[in-house]
Amino acid sequence: MFSVGEQWNPKQAQLKEIILKPDKFEQAIKLCLDMHCLVHTSEMSGMKTTTYEDQIWEGLAPEVFRTQIKDSGSTIAWNLWHLTRIEDLTANLLIAEENQCFNSNWLERINISICDTGNAMTDEEIAYFSTHIDMMELRNYRIEVGRKTQKIIKSLKQDQLKRKIRPEAINRVRQEGGVTEAEQSRWLLDFWGKKTVAGILLMPITRHQIVHINDSAKIKKSLENNIIKRIKKI
Repeated sequence: MFSVGEQWNPKQAQLKEIILKPDKFEQAIKLCLDMHCLVHTSEMSGMKTTTYEDQIWEGLAPEVFRTQIKDSGSTIAWNLWHLTRIEDLTANLLIAEENQCFNSNWLERINISICDTGNAMTDEEIAYFSTHIDMMELRNYRIEVGRKTQKIIKSLKQDQLKRKIRPEAINRVRQEGGVTEAEQSRWLLDFWGKKTVAGILLMPITRHQIVHINDSAKIKKSLENNIIKRIKKI
């Protein structure tokens, strides 16, 4: 198991330090790409080594994917949805100012009725959402988003990193249903609107993802331990 503190945090600190230094541009882009690969499956990038997300999917039972700990809080299903929607919105609408990957076809394939990031969901809504979402189609959507983000990062020029996120791009997030009118969701628009392209690469494209991947790892470990305990009692 990867150690976030020992193996990820130093990379994050280094990226933050060099991302706006002109003479470190190529190094920063390579580091950002490498870090982004680590929070996706190796299938997304073609990496030969095991990634943080690979460890989530390895032997992942549908029951574990869909279940809340003590019937409350997030699930692995919700974490992966939340991560992917935010990456899709910020990479495509805010950085590249292109169309997001998510569309009506994905809505049908993933078997859900929402298109926002899930920030304002209640515990009950998370439980219902997690029960119904298509596990493998969510994985496929995440792979598509990850590959598109890789292309976007590779296409960046040094002078684009200091560009402020444009108000019209923020408006597209609202117009396309990426956030809801609930305060727990709407605050994202103000948060992203104050950032530069470099700021979005730091958060959420890299740092935000490791937070929720780590949360998913903890959920998986806890639920699998509970299952083992139940089996031993039989």
